[in-house]
Amino acid sequence: MPFSAEPAYTHGSAPARGARTGVLYCNLGTPDAPTAPALRAYLAEFLSDQRVVEIPRPIWWLILHGIILRIRPKKSAAKYASIWTPQGSPLRVWTEKQSVLLGQVLAERGHQVEVRYAMRYGSPSIASQLEEFKRAGVDRVLVLPAYPQYSATTTASVFDAVFAWSQKARRLHELRFVNHYHDDAAYIEALATSVRAHWKAQGQAEHLVMSFHGVPARTLELGDPYHCECYKTARLLAQSLGLSKDRYTVTFQSRFGKAKWLEPYTEPTLVAMAKAGTRSVDVICPGFTADCLETLEEIEDEAREAFLEAGGQEFHYIPCLNDQVAWIEALADVSEQHLAGWATMQGPDLQALARSRDEALALGAAR
Repeated sequence: MPFSAEPAYTHGSAPARGARTGVLYCNLGTPDAPTAPALRAYLAEFLSDQRVVEIPRPIWWLILHGIILRIRPKKSAAKYASIWTPQGSPLRVWTEKQSVLLGQVLAERGHQVEVRYAMRYGSPSIASQLEEFKRAGVDRVLVLPAYPQYSATTTASVFDAVFAWSQKARRLHELRFVNHYHDDAAYIEALATSVRAHWKAQGQAEHLVMSFHGVPARTLELGDPYHCECYKTARLLAQSLGLSKDRYTVTFQSRFGKAKWLEPYTEPTLVAMAKAGTRSVDVICPGFTADCLETLEEIEDEAREAFLEAGGQEFHYIPCLNDQVAWIEALADVSEQHLAGWATMQGPDLQALARSRDEALALGAAR
């Protein structure tokens, strides 16, 4: 298998920017523009991932290229256009900002770490950012998914992309991976702080709906812990807020295809609640750490309309954690836990590097 082109390397050289450790903050992805061609390229990459769609490849290829990519891009482009900002896709804007703020907080805590962000699908890709780390002299990388709850469809797919890149690279980084942080105390408190701030500003609704992204129900049967981790996040958040079980509901959104997905489904649940007499709801999406199509269009727009049309009177969407201080501090806490043991709080030992260079040259290394 051919190896990717390697950046120029000199034995015993100090890292170009001083930081030997990097944090790669990974989110799902977004199209480059709210247009049908951009959506077609994005969906082709996203829906070709076997972690996302587990249908046998030959059958799925015919469905994907014969039907979905002919119809869905135009419809999805219209949805993206409704939430697009002058700066671009909200998901990319927030993810980039989170990575910058995470780097600042880690630096304030004394860590010499370079933080970059990447998208599993679209740009900047995971492979391209790993190459950028290498060019910067970074040789240790912590891979930090933006998904608090582990799922093979998301977290494992990020790891797949790292492994795919590593199969083509000659000199690999030392790698560490964060699997999940669904029950991390700082993450739960960040969510609770967000809800309390909303209640203080808008008042508290009769019921709190916690909507997580859905996955096919069979993933639970196959051993994926996502369902359980979502419920644990919800339970811990409710405890922090002092909510009894009858004051909140866990639901799952964003179904795709005709297969059964994790239940209860978000929009039908909201409709049923309105018809049963619930007048007001607060809706939060704890599994999404940055506002995106699924929260801004699917929840704040479509779910709101469905609830109000079914007889509900007040619908309040609580934004994602985005750039909230408590959330960035929580991300820094998670990063620090997994960076433990790596010398991130001191510069390079130039004398040791010189000795390493001399030893490498003595063993026949090229200058």
